[in-house]
Amino acid sequence: MKLSRRWFNQACLGVATALVAAACGGGGGGDDVVSVGSKDFTEQLIIGEMYALVLEENGFTVERKLNLGGTPVAQAAIESGEIDLYPEYTGTALLTVLKQPVSSDQQAVFDTVKQSYQEQFNLVWLDPSPMNNTQALAMTEERAAELDIRTISDFAAQASDLTLIGPPEFEVREDGLPGLQEAYGDFTLGSYKPVDAGLRYRGLVDGEADVAVAFGTDGEISAFNLVLLEDDEALFPPYQVAPIVSQAALEANPGIADALNQVSPLLSDEVMRQLNYEVSGNQREPAEVAQEFLVDAGLISE
Repeated sequence: MKLSRRWFNQACLGVATALVAAACGGGGGGDDVVSVGSKDFTEQLIIGEMYALVLEENGFTVERKLNLGGTPVAQAAIESGEIDLYPEYTGTALLTVLKQPVSSDQQAVFDTVKQSYQEQFNLVWLDPSPMNNTQALAMTEERAAELDIRTISDFAAQASDLTLIGPPEFEVREDGLPGLQEAYGDFTLGSYKPVDAGLRYRGLVDGEADVAVAFGTDGEISAFNLVLLEDDEALFPPYQVAPIVSQAALEANPGIADALNQVSPLLSDEVMRQLNYEVSGNQREPAEVAQEFLVDAGLISE
């Protein structure tokens, strides 16, 4: 299925601005190969490939080291110089890497991680995307209407009669079930069904659970017309994605920032959901989806 150009209607201004910036900023001028990494899930593979393709379009020689693993692996790789850059999420940086308290203030979170990464790791955060891949709770429209649940407070009030399905780590994460129970009144959950991440939505739609742990840019949210419950106590932090780049790589190749900042304004929640579903739902390759998107956006040639 061909990706539609209508995806870019909301991002047209951002594209135009980014293209002007790229024209003024120049391309690859350093002698180094730029090594692009990513974590090991669909969205990271797509965005990592986007970064690689845009850098190549702007004259850089790129080495791909995608699908590295989870956050600790990617963070270790960029600290050691194994990779020069990869896409990271502000909330992950705040909680998992920096071990800072949870905050729902998007700008404050970005400012904190930007400053702390520069000071602690000599890493630079480039422009964040408008997308927010925050954790969430999702229900089918039918079940939410049946139980009259629209907020997480509504969910907590009925939690003892409900089954929640999600990845095993949600049971122990500080912004997972323990955080929900602290923020929403120490409720008791009927049952938790731990499954591989790829099985959450099928279990929800098939009626094996009432509520699923979701992430804001999961493709299945749009594909299955799911309802995201309002986080009315503002527990979940923002998870904007942005390129993080080593200071050394930026100094050797100063055009990296202009090149990658072309991609960021394009990635809204809805766009990323559709891109993710092309891979998770339609079984396409992340590299193919990334290339098609950037060609349609006018950032790379066919």
